Amino acid sequence: MPKMKSNSGAKKRFKLTASGRLKRKKAYHSHILTKKSPKRKRGLRETTLVDKADEKRMKRLISS
Repeated sequence: MPKMKSNSGAKKRFKLTASGRLKRKKAYHSHILTKKSPKRKRGLRETTLVDKADEKRMKRLISS
C-alpha cells in the first residue's frame, strides 16, 4: 500500500509550536473590513491555537 499524503492546504495553514500544539490564523480578516471596528481587526491579526478537540485531526492532516 502506498504512503499517505499529507494535506497541502493544511500544511500551509497550520504550524507546529515547540510544545506540540498547532498555531492557526483567525478568520474574517480578508475582506469587508470597513464595518469592523479597529479593535476587532487588531484581534484578528493575532494567531491562536487550534482547539484541543480538533488538534488530533489537524495533526493527522499535516503529518501523514
